[in-house]
Amino acid sequence: MGALPAEIVDALQDISGRHEGYRAVHAKGTLCAATFTPSQRAREVCRAAHFQAGPVRAHVRFSNGSGNPHARDAAQDARGIGVKHYLPDGTTTDIVGITRRQFFVRTPEDFLEFTRARRPDPDTGQLNMERVGAFLGAHPEAGPAVREQLAARPPISYGTVEYNGLHAFRYVAPDGTERWVRWRLTPEAGVQVIEDDDEVAALDRDYLQAEIVERLERGPVAFALSVAVAEEGDPLEDATLAWPEERERVELGRLEVTAIATDRERDGDVLVMDPTRVTDGIELSGDPILNVRGDVYAESVFRRSGARR
Repeated sequence: MGALPAEIVDALQDISGRHEGYRAVHAKGTLCAATFTPSQRAREVCRAAHFQAGPVRAHVRFSNGSGNPHARDAAQDARGIGVKHYLPDGTTTDIVGITRRQFFVRTPEDFLEFTRARRPDPDTGQLNMERVGAFLGAHPEAGPAVREQLAARPPISYGTVEYNGLHAFRYVAPDGTERWVRWRLTPEAGVQVIEDDDEVAALDRDYLQAEIVERLERGPVAFALSVAVAEEGDPLEDATLAWPEERERVELGRLEVTAIATDRERDGDVLVMDPTRVTDGIELSGDPILNVRGDVYAESVFRRSGARR
């Protein structure tokens, strides 16, 4: 595995603290039961099992980006989603996304440097803005993601935000046709955020966790899964660059979240959603951020559970 994944987890925990039993990032979240039903078009563009027949069972974990499980849900933070599909042959495949369209850095080494730059001052607990500014000055590619983060508003619900996969994957169709794609989950309820600062300030610390429970009691929460198809020149290995919105978009199916899940992450069970866990018909790009994620997740899993994966 090498030293870099451990150094990355160390740096992440230097920001949010070390919280026994919790993930190094996306520590706070809610696990749900779900099903995924593919569209007819999905059957044509990718031979992966969950696109060929369905519905298939899934788990969905909604989360906040912070590694602090006690942080306020309304904090200036990305929200995340992890989806684990249970395939007919007993294997699984995952997707992981956030409420942003691009990442801060291109390489794991830059991510480590950026994370270390954001370590709070031990005396004040505040960011060292000179250190952060120096990093951003040397890495202008981080600018779009930083600006997107600063402009974001807290969502009404985990079910009213759009989640994006930041990396490119190659989809192989049943006839052998290959396409490079990036996926997106769009809420059927529409994108809804909280604009009023006074309303945000009055929110309960755990409002997102409570809201998704209440929403699911009223009925399913659904998302449309789609992919943007790359054109010549679109970056396949640079997560800091979003693809143009006018790219061809293919609807792949419907993810329906049905209830709070009670069958995983109990009695020592370890649940990991890993974007590098792909199945036949889906292939990883050479994106270095994508390819380090499995090892970073493995290090985080070991620290919270003692299990090696």
